[in-house]
Amino acid sequence: MWQTRGLLLVAVVAAAALPDGAWAAAAGRCTTSTPVKTYDKCIALPTQGATLAWTYDARNATLDAAFTGSFISPSGWVAWGVNADAPAMTGARVLAAFSDPSTGALLALPFLLSPDVKLQASPLVSRPLDIPLLASSASLVSPARTVRDGARVTVAATIRLSPNRTRVHFVWNRGLYVQGYSPTIHPTDASDLASHATVDILTTATEASPIASTALQWLHGSLNALSWGLLLPVGAAVARYLRPCASTGPAWFYAHAAMQATGYTLGAAGFALGLVMGSASPGVTYKLHRGLGIAAATAGSLQTLAMFFRPKTTNRYRKYWKSYHHLVGYGCVVVGVVNVFQGFEVMGLGASYWKLGYCLALATLMGACVALEVNAWVVFCRRQQEEKLVRREVEDVVVKDRAAAF
Repeated sequence: MWQTRGLLLVAVVAAAALPDGAWAAAAGRCTTSTPVKTYDKCIALPTQGATLAWTYDARNATLDAAFTGSFISPSGWVAWGVNADAPAMTGARVLAAFSDPSTGALLALPFLLSPDVKLQASPLVSRPLDIPLLASSASLVSPARTVRDGARVTVAATIRLSPNRTRVHFVWNRGLYVQGYSPTIHPTDASDLASHATVDILTTATEASPIASTALQWLHGSLNALSWGLLLPVGAAVARYLRPCASTGPAWFYAHAAMQATGYTLGAAGFALGLVMGSASPGVTYKLHRGLGIAAATAGSLQTLAMFFRPKTTNRYRKYWKSYHHLVGYGCVVVGVVNVFQGFEVMGLGASYWKLGYCLALATLMGACVALEVNAWVVFCRRQQEEKLVRREVEDVVVKDRAAAF
């Protein structure tokens, strides 16, 4: 607990309306002058365009601090606080700023982020903080007069820290909605999940989790959507629907092998980029996306290795190899496609034209597969009927020959 540790908490933000260009220019800069007072030091925090300004009095270990950030919706919230143990959300004591649903006035309420909050097991309920919080306030930054998308706000607090303990773990974030007086879950983009830093309030030295570049994220997503999401499904369809066609000869096999080899190569490159981004952002983890990616890469690697151990058509184990090849192959395709959709959510593109375009391409492929599947069954049933008629004719001829012999 914090009675003996006495670590600070101050919280939340959301900013004055700036045009996109002005906002971009403001990002990465900080100011010691705030609507509350002028402070001695300040830093630009690594995500969300947030800043922190403070004055530290070493004689009585008192910290005056002001955090400034921006709302992302009129009904949203902005929160900032301190974690005594680590730069992480779980265990942090924070202040959340949002509009009072009854009066519309700006509130700054205290919250304890327990493990249940991260699991969304129960609504987030405001409670008094167990830290020596001497004063706190929240105010919109001019020219903003109401909470809206892009409005900036400063939340200031005066806290007494433990003597000689000047490294503080800060966390901050923002969300789209508040239900009653309970902030809902924040977005899960890489920058949102990396919104934490450790700051030495004497030297302003900052330790923050690095974030993979946007270009690297887009390259990773593009390679994986093209490979696991399109090329491998097309390659599987080629094998299933062209192989029965005698007119294609061995061409179906070469087309299938080329498609799968290209897809696996691009997919392996995309998977490697994912590992690089993961190692570069230790504080950012997408467990489901990561797990599905590992499963797809493992299945794809097993398929590739299986080609070196393919029995000849006359080998008695050939049928078992084919069953394995089909099962792992279809499993790889399904997992890969599911993970592409998961990737859209991770990148915040759940309602984007990029996802729409991919859905149209996938729907076209699935429609073609359905049509080819129906055609294959029609051809199969027709052949079965023709073979049955031929067998009957042969049986009739045999019966007639036997009757004539008697």
